[in-house]
This record gives sequence, structure tokens and C-alpha cells, in this order.
Amino acid sequence: MSTIADIPDKAGPKEWLGLAVLALPTLLLSIDVSVLHLAVPHISEALNPSASQMLWIIDIYGFLIAGFLVTMGTLGDRIGRRKLLLIGAAAFGLASVAAAYADDPALLIAARALLGVAGATLMPSTLALISNMFADARQRGMAIAIWVTMFSVGIALGPVVGGAMLEYFWWGSVFLLGVPIMGLLLVAGPVLLPEYRDENAGRLDLTSALLSLVAILPVIYGLKELAKDGLAVLPLLALLAGAALAVVFVRRQRTLDSPLMDFRLFRNPTFRTALVTLLLSMLVAGGTYLLVTQYLQLVGGLSPMTAGLYLLPAAFALIVTSVVSPIAASRFRPAHVVAAGLVVSALGHVMLATADSTSGIAQVVTGFAFVYGGGGPLVALGTDIVVGSAPPEQAGSASAVSETSTELGMALGVATLGSLGAAVYRAGVELPPGAGDGAGDTLAGALDAAKSLPAEVASALADSGRAAFTDGMNAVGAVGTLLALGSAVMVAMVIKSPPTGVGEEPATGDEPLVKAVE
Repeated sequence: MSTIADIPDKAGPKEWLGLAVLALPTLLLSIDVSVLHLAVPHISEALNPSASQMLWIIDIYGFLIAGFLVTMGTLGDRIGRRKLLLIGAAAFGLASVAAAYADDPALLIAARALLGVAGATLMPSTLALISNMFADARQRGMAIAIWVTMFSVGIALGPVVGGAMLEYFWWGSVFLLGVPIMGLLLVAGPVLLPEYRDENAGRLDLTSALLSLVAILPVIYGLKELAKDGLAVLPLLALLAGAALAVVFVRRQRTLDSPLMDFRLFRNPTFRTALVTLLLSMLVAGGTYLLVTQYLQLVGGLSPMTAGLYLLPAAFALIVTSVVSPIAASRFRPAHVVAAGLVVSALGHVMLATADSTSGIAQVVTGFAFVYGGGGPLVALGTDIVVGSAPPEQAGSASAVSETSTELGMALGVATLGSLGAAVYRAGVELPPGAGDGAGDTLAGALDAAKSLPAEVASALADSGRAAFTDGMNAVGAVGTLLALGSAVMVAMVIKSPPTGVGEEPATGDEPLVKAVE
């Protein structure tokens, strides 16, 4: 097993081959997200879940990833990052099979929950190993840019491959995409990946691990229910309970010799700003992706395969900007690169906020490409800022914090913005007699109900449903515009120089990727 002291100054061929192996979980998780959203109409038709169950099918995965990331990140520091990665890969493959063959909404929710726990082991392990394998700042920045690009490639491949599978197979087949990818990781990982473990990490504090989970989940539940149904006693109590448990968690970490999360990482304002901006960006991306994929199929009438192809411009834009951003950051002030990208995203959200239900496909596709392309600089540079700010022995903890921010943002986006879109839909759809309750919950339900109604009534219901759904997407686009512009201002004003160590002032240097937030 390698130790932190064994890290070479410059990565060689083996490290770059190892990076290719580490890209596999990233590829898989991004494919999983994009494919699931594309499969939503098919899952709705096959399992007939309620609107609430559908949201849980989508977001329980991200919620549990967010809840377990901190624990898994520090667990990898203790038992070995490669070991944890391989354990998670095996568990993810098994859970994928369970999800593929679930025949009830509750069973699918349970399988997605298991996928979330397994997924929580993958991302912090991959980022931590990258940080360990690439000690040189320039190489590490490029390695993380490649890692982010693989996420983008997965977003591009997911709709196309998943769309093709949905055309010819049942909806559950999309979950089986992860099985061969995890199998390849299990075979190649022990050969190409070194093992890293912090010999001085101390024991894992199980009380802290439990607190991190029970603090996050009530907060997510409370936000989700408030976004869906408005003010109510139970969601407010859940928020208060989660906040109280979070305070207990923070206080406990400050008393431990080996804390689950070292809060000295948060002393640097650049570190904090990068995390908040990543969370807000992922929040908007999660909710927007959910609505755009459904718009293309249910409003635009596209097949899953064609809808996947229409999503390629956005994925391609994200790939290009993720790769180009580190190069641009060596020539221009990187904070300006990130802020400019967020302004581009805001323009895309404006296009989504003004699209209509009759002639908006081109506008929606273009706007979505602007949203994703504008987020590339933040994803590429922000991740390097967070991971590069920590010393090597705390790479797992820093990676977990970064991934918690992004995964929590994605899950909250689906819950809050998805619920906002659903609320606008329910308020705007006009239901004829005999349409059924399902038609008032989702557009998929309305289109299904229209099949059994007289032609004139069915046409009116379908038109009303499509218009109401588009109104919901418009509302989400307006929220995305405000958040993107606010984040751009925050980045430009706060981020001055990169964090270089826990509790330290930034050091000077000529590494352009480390200086990604000057």
C-alpha cells in the first residue's frame, strides 16, 4: 500500500491509466442520472406511481448519496480508498439489478436508496485518489478536468444509449447499464489503482456518522414537503430537527481528535464560496434537467431516442467548456471565467423561462445548451479548488464535502424545483369530468387519461396539460435565472485567491490551475 509520502512529484503512465479507471464510476453515475430522467414517462406508465412516489424514485438516490458522502469520504481515509471504491462498485452493480427488476414503486424506491448508499462510496473515493495520484498542481487540475469531462460524456451518452434501450426494451433495462461498467472497474481497479490510507486518521466515530445522516435527511424532507405543499407543521419540525442535529454534529466534530469532517476547511472564504456556488448550480441543473427531458417527450412529442439526441448539444457544450476552462483560467482571472459562465447559464434560463408549449422545442434545446455550457467552468474549476485546498491526507474528507455539495444540490433541485413545476402544473391544468386524479398530478397522467376520453375533450385536456407543464418549466427557468446571476456576482466579489491549506492564508505560486480562483 502506498502512503502519502510515496506520492511522486509527477504522475507517470500508470497514474494516467489509473485515471481512466477512475473515470468509470463518474461515467456510470452521470449516465444513471440522465437515463433515469429520460425513463420517467415509461416508469409512470408501467408502475403507475403517485406524483410523490415519482419524486422519491428520482431523488432518494441523491438524498442518500448526500447523507452518506461525508461518512464514506472519511471511511476511505481510514480503510483505504481503493478498497472502499471496489466495495461500492460491487454493491452498486447488485443494486442496479434490483432496480431493473422492481415491479412496484416502493421496491424501486428501495432499490434506488441502496444505489444511493453504494454511490456515496464511489465519488469521494475517485476524487481522493486523483488528489493522491496527481500531486503536481497542473497535472491534478488537468486530471480533474478530465474527470469532469467524463461526467459530461456520460450525460451525452446516457440519453442516446438509454433512449435506444427504451425504444426496444423495458424501462428497467436502463439500470443494467451500470453492471458491465462496475464489472470492468472491479477487474481493472486492483491492477491499476494504488491503495492510499491515512495511517494517522484514527478510528471512525460512528456517532458522528449517524449524526451526519440524521441531520441531512430531515432537512431535505422538510424542504421537499414545503416546496410541494406549502407551509405545514411537520415539514417545519423536520427542518428544525435537522438544524438542531447539525449543530450537535458540528460541536462534536470540534471536540474530536479525529473528526468526521474537519471544519477548519471552511475558514477560507474562497472554499466556502466555491461550495455554495456548486450547490446552487447543481440545484438548478437537477430541476431543469428533469423538466426539459419531460418537455421534449410529453410536450414536444419526441420519442426517447430522439429526445436523447436533442440533449446532445447541451452535453457537448458542457464537455467543451469543462475542458477549455482550465486553459482559460491560465490566461484570465479564473473567477471571471466562472462568473462569465454563470452569466451564460442565466441567458439559457431566460430562454427556458420564455418558451411556449407549441413552438418551443428549438428554444428549449438551445436554452438548455446555454445552461449546461455555462456551468462547465464552475464544475471544472470549482472541484479543483475544493479538492486542491486540502492536504493529501484529508483528500477524502475534502472530496466528500465537494460531492456532498453537488449531490445535495442536485437532489434538492429535483425536490424543490421539480415540486415547483408540479405545483404550477396542478394550478394551471383544466380537468374535464371523468379525467381522473392522475391527470391533475402530472402531464403523463393527463395524456394517459386523454386516451379514454372523446376526441374533442381529449384534445382540450392534452393542450391544457402541455400548457400548464410549460408554465411550470417557465417558473423554474425564472428561478434559475436569478440564482445564476446571483452566483456570478458572489463569485466575482468573493473569490480572490485559492485556498492552499486548512486554516492558512493563500500562498503564491505560478500554477495556473491552483490559481483557478484568483
